[in-house]
Amino acid sequence: MKTFYEFFAGGGMARAGLGTGWNCLFANDFSQTKANSYRTNWGDKDLTVADIYTLTANDLEAQADLAWASFPCQDLSLAGSRAGLKGNRSGSFWGFWKLVQELNSQGRKPSTIILENVYGILTSHEGKDFEIIAKAIAAEGYVFGAMVIDAVHFVPQSRPRVFIVCTDAKLSIPKDQIARRPQPAWHPTKVIGAYNSLPKAVRAKWRWWKMPAPTHQLQTLDDIVEAEPKGVAWHTKKETNKLLSMMTPLNRKKVLEAQQFGRLKVGTIYKRTRQGIQRAEVRFDGIAGCLRTPAGGSSRQIIMIVDGPEVRSRLLSPREAARLMGLPETYKLPEKYNEAYHLAGDGVVVPVVAHISQNILVPILDARPQVKQKAA
Repeated sequence: MKTFYEFFAGGGMARAGLGTGWNCLFANDFSQTKANSYRTNWGDKDLTVADIYTLTANDLEAQADLAWASFPCQDLSLAGSRAGLKGNRSGSFWGFWKLVQELNSQGRKPSTIILENVYGILTSHEGKDFEIIAKAIAAEGYVFGAMVIDAVHFVPQSRPRVFIVCTDAKLSIPKDQIARRPQPAWHPTKVIGAYNSLPKAVRAKWRWWKMPAPTHQLQTLDDIVEAEPKGVAWHTKKETNKLLSMMTPLNRKKVLEAQQFGRLKVGTIYKRTRQGIQRAEVRFDGIAGCLRTPAGGSSRQIIMIVDGPEVRSRLLSPREAARLMGLPETYKLPEKYNEAYHLAGDGVVVPVVAHISQNILVPILDARPQVKQKAA
């Protein structure tokens, strides 16, 4: 069984994506609230609740095949402060990287590392933050490459995220895992630009990771929305009419078109400020906007259900948010709405993790030479 460390673990969504073929050696998060959910779903023996800067390599068991780190995005997000790696939140990357350096000095660095963050990591401080991370990765003896994976290929949520996949340079990588050129599905222009901006010596460590497209049938919002939601109440007619009044003519037209569609249509709404005026923006394409937490600078999503002349609205329910993250129905959510919504909005999409594991991590790790056991 393969082993992993899970940093910035939240509710353990990376663990959910890796699945039963992986064994967690150590998990860490700073939030006691998220830790409660982690323990509820995964037990207590692997989790340490602490500031990552207070940890040392001696706190980590053995040598892991993988270290997963979905470090905070607030200082790299367009909706955040844009402080980058010098920010209080996203700067915690360095607390994680200190552990990697210590493990390396002890001869037990992880064979692979995944760093996950928002799209802004590629462009923060005109690409300098990404370059700093790339140099740090190369200095510890890893080859690496970045991919942009949008969760919309797996769940009905638009959520592009950057995944930096690092492997020990001493490992032999199967040819099927590397492309000679960027792959349009995973390497958009911003990734190519980030690569081109790196120093030549660091570019030499870059790998264009190759993955197949997912083949499972896609769901839409209609498939995940609950007829009788738990944890939220339907808006009053007055509240729904207020939302409609906040729409521009373009968005109001979308509602009218949905009413003429001939069957029930589910849309999502975000409240945004445009030119000093708060607006309600709606979409009926079967895809939710990116789940964000209020701390990230954006409002919670609202569901709008249109069935002919009837228009109803309410907040996205906790279970619907969990489904948008690909969590199984058996996953236990916090009872408080805000805690459940934060847990989902701050997480990594479970089937995306599974796809990377199955198509990159497992083939690379399985290709390692097997150590022969000495005869007794």
